[in-house]
Order: sequence, then structure tokens, then C-alpha cells
Amino acid sequence: MNQHQGITGVVLAGGKASRMGGIDKGLQELNGIPLWQHVAATLSMQTETLAVSANRSLDIYRSLGHAVVEDALPDYPGPLAGMLSVMQQLPGEWFLFCPCDTPFIPDFLTDRFLQFRTQTPVVWAYDGERDHPAVSLINRSVVPFLEKYLEAGERRVMVFLQQCGGHRVDFSDVKDAFINVNTLDDLQSMQVKS
Repeated sequence: MNQHQGITGVVLAGGKASRMGGIDKGLQELNGIPLWQHVAATLSMQTETLAVSANRSLDIYRSLGHAVVEDALPDYPGPLAGMLSVMQQLPGEWFLFCPCDTPFIPDFLTDRFLQFRTQTPVVWAYDGERDHPAVSLINRSVVPFLEKYLEAGERRVMVFLQQCGGHRVDFSDVKDAFINVNTLDDLQSMQVKS
């Protein structure tokens, strides 16, 4: 698959993982491979460069040679804080974000986002039933708006993307592509089925 020039893939691994008891979710293994590496491998096939948004276990995330960006805002204020920090600290126009707990993302994510993006600065994945706003392609032009949004105390990813004039892109033809691992039980059930 071609790597898309000018697009940085970003694994979002900076959360608290409160539903997993606070352990570093990205480092939990699915079939012997850490979750974040499943996502990184798929993203790196379809982007020019790859980075990781993380707030702990930084040496482990750096071990594969990718840029690792910590949140500039304190206290884990959510995925948007990680997105903002990445866009503030790394070059590039477009960023393909994906949470570390979605190991089955399709290898044509970038292609489909670009195909259906039209002129909007943001698009996100839709599985036919649910929106997945953290799986999104975002242009750096939204940075000033995102800074103000977070400064106002807002945290909701979906609301922000909608306010940017973005829209969903349909992936309902791809079964289970955006299943995410929220608990250790989820992870255990996926070991069997994957």
C-alpha cells in the first residue's frame, strides 16, 4: 500500500485507562503484541511518518524509533489534548489519529478518508451504528480553534469535530474495524477471536 505524503499517523496512547484499573492500555498484549503496535503497524503502512501521543511509559513507546509527544496540558484532559500537542509539536498538514485500543483498524483508512473528505478540515470514522471521532483525519488549520475549545474547558471530541465543519466517513462495510479494548475482559475475548 502506498504511503501518503504529508500525512502523519498518530497512535493515541495518552489516556488514564481508568476502565482498565489505570494500567497503560497501549502496552497490553493482543496475541503477543502490544495493542499500540497493532495500531502503529497499520497506520505506518498508510502514512508518511508515525508518532505516538503518550504520557507515561515513554521509553517503551520511543523504543521503535517513533516520535513520542506528551500532552502539554496537565491531568490527562482527554484525546483532544493529545491531538493538540501533536499538531503543535510536529510538522505536517494532516494527521491521522487512532486510539491505541483499536487494533483492527483497516489498512485503507487513509484512502477512504481522503476519498470522502471533500473540503472539510476534519473527518472521522462511522461504523454504520456508531461514530468513532478519535479515529479521524485532521488538518492543522484547526489548531487555533482547538486551543480555544480546550481553554474553555471543553473536552468532547465529537462536538469539536462537528464545530469544525467535519463529517463522518462510512466504514459500515468493514465488520468490527473499530472495536476497542476497554477492559481486560475485552482483551481476553479478543485473544480468542483474532
